Amino acid sequence: MTYTEDDMLMLSGIQHFAYCPRQWALIHIAQEWSDNRLTVEGQILHTHVDDPFYRNKVGEVICWRSLNIASRELGLYGVADVVELHPTQDNKNAIEIADSSGWWQFFPVEYKHGKPKADNIDAVQLCAQAMCLEEQYNVVINNGALYYGETRRREPVSFDKALRAEVLSLADAMHLTFKAGNIPLEEKNAKCRNCSLKDICMPGLKSARAYLKTELYEETT
Repeated sequence: MTYTEDDMLMLSGIQHFAYCPRQWALIHIAQEWSDNRLTVEGQILHTHVDDPFYRNKVGEVICWRSLNIASRELGLYGVADVVELHPTQDNKNAIEIADSSGWWQFFPVEYKHGKPKADNIDAVQLCAQAMCLEEQYNVVINNGALYYGETRRREPVSFDKALRAEVLSLADAMHLTFKAGNIPLEEKNAKCRNCSLKDICMPGLKSARAYLKTELYEETT
């Protein structure tokens, strides 16, 4: 299936959807948003990365930042934090660049606040970026990296068949949910603790301690 321009959804949302479909729907369907410490720190991290006019060469690597990307197959569009171009002798999955001789291979890098996760929540976003680049430049990209602000190191990501299939499945589910316009029901779990939308998602939810404090205070006044 190929999506039209009117059907395109934000690529960054695939990370939200993988984390929690309800969170994604609140942001992208209900247009709700709220910051917390983690989201603000993430925004600060990206201010040092997102510069659409930044192009440089470090050693043998060319670095592009804030590159606009899109895929009609996924129906997603967005901005890649950093796309490195590594020199290669294989011109099969590489491109030529003006003012730079030889062939260059894509290596996307996504910046994330925090530390590496046990699941693929961050990896699916990076893989989706790679799939967009593949479609736009008619290449194959096998690897990329996630840079985490807390550990200050890169974690390699391999874009294997399983990860690509997960990206396709999530993208399809995003489009189906958006077309239906339904907000998935809340499902309280450990992820809710750090979610910036928890008060919007479940406004009536109070901890036992907070409930008793409020009720006792009201009874004694």
